[in-house]
Amino acid sequence: MWIVLAVVVFALVVLALAVRPVVARLPRLRRAALGLQRRAGEAESLRSAAEQLQARAEALQQRAAVAQERVALIKARRGE
Repeated sequence: MWIVLAVVVFALVVLALAVRPVVARLPRLRRAALGLQRRAGEAESLRSAAEQLQARAEALQQRAAVAQERVALIKARRGE
């Protein structure tokens, strides 16, 4: 009976010693996870801003092309 009890207690001590470093790291892991979530949110907002800028750039490029065509038409009318 004492041997079984000693084996169980020994197993619990080994388990506690194995779990202790993991439990000690949990606060740091939580902070790291929160930091990663914050960065993911920032990356998403930057992606959205980049998409908006891309759309604006495309619109400006179209407007520039139209303006160039108009300048070419004006020059053609003047005979330049």
